[in-house]
Amino acid sequence: MPAAKANSKFMAPLTPNDTLAAVIGAKPVPRTEIVKKLWVYIKKNNLQDKKNKRNINADEKLLKLFAGKKQVTMFDLSKIIGKNVAK
Repeated sequence: MPAAKANSKFMAPLTPNDTLAAVIGAKPVPRTEIVKKLWVYIKKNNLQDKKNKRNINADEKLLKLFAGKKQVTMFDLSKIIGKNVAK
């Protein structure tokens, strides 16, 4: 059985725009790393909702990233990342 190949599209570095770069840095990274860095930021700043851990509360930086929404679900992160990166 051949070794599994990494999905090259999925692992391609993406350049964050200024709004996303304010949270994770400006260096181009794969989508998987963007998600990891966002979760590190969310957990470090205690932004997960206490009652429903799937919800993320926005601080000042995330409010800009979340297009003014005070809370999003973790399922919205993929769409948010897509809107804030250059391919």
